[in-house]
Amino acid sequence: MKMTSAQAAKLLRKLNDELRTLQVREENTRSFIAALQEDPETVRPAYNLAEMRSAQSELELKIRKVKHAINVFNTVTVVPGFGITIDELLVYLPQLSRQYNLLCGMKDALPKVRENTGYSRSGSVIDYRYANYDIAEAGKYYNEISEKLAEAQTALDLINNTVEFDVNI
Repeated sequence: MKMTSAQAAKLLRKLNDELRTLQVREENTRSFIAALQEDPETVRPAYNLAEMRSAQSELELKIRKVKHAINVFNTVTVVPGFGITIDELLVYLPQLSRQYNLLCGMKDALPKVRENTGYSRSGSVIDYRYANYDIAEAGKYYNEISEKLAEAQTALDLINNTVEFDVNI
């Protein structure tokens, strides 16, 4: 069946939820407690080990196939404008995000800030923290990284929502 990455991710969530539901049901029915004066057959929950194993195995197989299809798609699909595959972009995005966060703080810094030394030093000594870089230059780098991050996220979103691939489940 053909689907986009976004559709495959939704299918994967659905399959994982179905598996989790089966696992919870199994946990709640594979054993039970009966009082000594009760007939255990009157409180025994319905449970079939073979059926439960089969149902869970079937879902696990589907989950593996969907994940594999997504992984293959991510390793062979090149992101336009970036010249790298989706799996490389998925590594690149957190790298860009770290740079973005760092530069966000750097561009907002003041050239000189009084340090709060607390109670560890005498009140007569005042320490200052100085920016050891050009704040305007940090702002330029921030803008470049911000644009690159937005472009990468948009390119990935476009592929995830428009390009289809085969998922054999």
